[in-house]
Amino acid sequence: MLTNLTNAITVWIYSLYGYTGLAGIVFAMALESCCIPLPSEIVMPVAGIIVGSYYTSHPLHLPGTSPTFPLWLNLVLVALAGALGCLIGSIAAYYIGYKGGRPLLLKYGRYVLISQHDADKADRFFQRWGSPTVFFSRLLPVVRTYISLPAGIAEMPFAKFCVYTFLGSFPWCLLLAYLGTILGANLEKLTPYFRNFEIVILLVLALLVGLYIWRHIRNDRIARAALASKLSASMQSAPQPPRQGLIQQDLQQPLNQQPQQQPYPPQQGWTQQAQSQQQQFQPRQPQSQQSWPSSTGDNDRTIRRD
Repeated sequence: MLTNLTNAITVWIYSLYGYTGLAGIVFAMALESCCIPLPSEIVMPVAGIIVGSYYTSHPLHLPGTSPTFPLWLNLVLVALAGALGCLIGSIAAYYIGYKGGRPLLLKYGRYVLISQHDADKADRFFQRWGSPTVFFSRLLPVVRTYISLPAGIAEMPFAKFCVYTFLGSFPWCLLLAYLGTILGANLEKLTPYFRNFEIVILLVLALLVGLYIWRHIRNDRIARAALASKLSASMQSAPQPPRQGLIQQDLQQPLNQQPQQQPYPPQQGWTQQAQSQQQQFQPRQPQSQQSWPSSTGDNDRTIRRD
């Protein structure tokens, strides 16, 4: 299955360049920068191989370039197309991180071979070095593919992001294309052992694609093993619940044998306060009647004083 997948990707890249030329480079690099598993380590050297074949006895054809151009001009055209594709794909990845954030990446990233290990690596790199990371990371494998996501999550200024992305992608694409031209110029020596020159290119591309997919599968297994070890360690350190036998023993114990809770003695302060309130709200006793002589000397008349 892995061999069929690598062969399919290899044939697709080679056919894409044969029909679309520089536009195909833009499209392929945009997919790579948008976190699609189509690495620039394959995309750009293929263009360099085709350009390098112009100066051999088995020339191929890449629309947008010409055998009449000097080698450096063809390389610059190929590198500009690759840098433009990197910018387009990185803008898409930037907005994915800006709108969806890390939860969206962790939820759907596995469908395009984005492992959590690679995403964490790019995130740590950006958090450590800040905005210039977007420029320098374009020269680093793995990190360059996913650095746009943490840049979008951190809401990096869009204009600065575009400038750093294009300036950092151009030398990387130029280097890979140049390595491809060297490979394309020397592969002519192997043609007597193969049917034609195109079979050599397809075999080299199949090897590169296979190595790329194998590395992603290995990183995904490493990340899963690390997560499993963390979960097992956390479960071992967590407090264990009481055993079921002890709970049943407590329930079966008679009530008269279980310790009874002693009533709490009343507090002295509350008792004194209650007594004072009781004395305060006692009903008033009627006062005794007192007789007051009138001014007229009538002793029989009395005045009740409240």
